[in-house]
Amino acid sequence: MIGTIVNCLAIVGGCMVGLIIKERMTEKISNTIMNGLALCVLYIGISGAIDAKNPLIMIVSIALGGLIGELIDIDKRLSNLGDKLESKFIKKENQKENSKVSISQGFVSASLIFCVGAMAIVGSLQSGLTGNHETLFAKSIIDGIASIIFSASLGIGVMFSALSVFIYQGSITIGASFLSGVLSDPVINCMGGVGSLLIIGLGLNVLKSTNIKVANLLPAVFLPIIFGILGII
Repeated sequence: MIGTIVNCLAIVGGCMVGLIIKERMTEKISNTIMNGLALCVLYIGISGAIDAKNPLIMIVSIALGGLIGELIDIDKRLSNLGDKLESKFIKKENQKENSKVSISQGFVSASLIFCVGAMAIVGSLQSGLTGNHETLFAKSIIDGIASIIFSASLGIGVMFSALSVFIYQGSITIGASFLSGVLSDPVINCMGGVGSLLIIGLGLNVLKSTNIKVANLLPAVFLPIIFGILGII
């Protein structure tokens, strides 16, 4: 869990810096930086998707994962959680529409960006299976820098994403020891590939080119585990 804890601290620290410099950032600067980060997110997603070696499994995982996600409506649940966090930190009489967007959207967007990626999955698996935290340490640096920009643009909601990271990566790390016989290289590769596709969706959303409910596709990341248990992969 050391790698995950360091990752969470990096996000919180980056958010604190971002909130401090928030007032000095104009909307023009913020938009330009956000668009630049979106391009970086797209690059990371495309690179990971290209490395995937079983596109058929990825397609099936996305289709079934989307069905499961819509039935559960993960996107709505995350948004509701963001709204609850907002109600605790912003007085209703002083609420503004842009504040609402900042808390809820910041929490959901940052949680997805920090959790969905191949580095989160592979790094957590390495941490749980071998005790190697190097991937998560590298991810911590990237997330820390990104959280500075995201919090300066989207507000304090980004800081709460550290809780999502802790639960998500921590669960994978702990669960890895119990699934060591199932998590073969092909399964991990498929999980990373599906996660990379979701990262591409996030990048497009940040650029406001699409409005994909990426959260409702999250179950797709874990379906390769089931395919591995069934011997399909």
